Amino acid sequence: MTSVAPVILLAAEKESAEVTDWAARVGWVVGLGLFVALVYWLMREGWKWRGTLQGDLPDLPAVPDEPAPARLTMEGRYHGSTTAGQWLDRIVAHGLGTRSRAELTLTDAGLDVVRPGATDFFVPVAALRGARLDKGIAGKVLTEGGLLIVTWAHGDKLIDSGFRSDHAAEHNEWVDTLNDMINKTETEGAR
Repeated sequence: MTSVAPVILLAAEKESAEVTDWAARVGWVVGLGLFVALVYWLMREGWKWRGTLQGDLPDLPAVPDEPAPARLTMEGRYHGSTTAGQWLDRIVAHGLGTRSRAELTLTDAGLDVVRPGATDFFVPVAALRGARLDKGIAGKVLTEGGLLIVTWAHGDKLIDSGFRSDHAAEHNEWVDTLNDMINKTETEGAR
């Protein structure tokens, strides 16, 4: 049988050693801080470079002066825009890459996206190409059907914009209404 007293003595004797080399510790902390700052700066430069590469994207359409009556409204989050069909190719030009709260209003004129603290934008009904439920868009992945994805044309580029309502049950109504509007517009345009 072993004695408990030596174990207690060993446990009582173990203490942390005093820091004797403060210069080395401070050097490591400063070095780590500079490394983190460098990584942050490189990420910021990459974001700005991506915006420069997407500089050929035309300015976003202005909201009509006289708003039409709202067909649907939704409050939630805007999660970003990507090149259509490429859910990781984020678009950052004209503030489309900035996540924010969003208030969506669907009218007969189009989709009005009001984003407090970020650039608002408007998608005319003629530019709308489709709506669907999906699970992810550049940097945001949710459960299946957790995001409302609106596909629209801007210049010569198709764009997917991702939204999440505060009340996810609204998503299906938005998909149905948007797709009905798009089909109606295409039918009228074909005449």
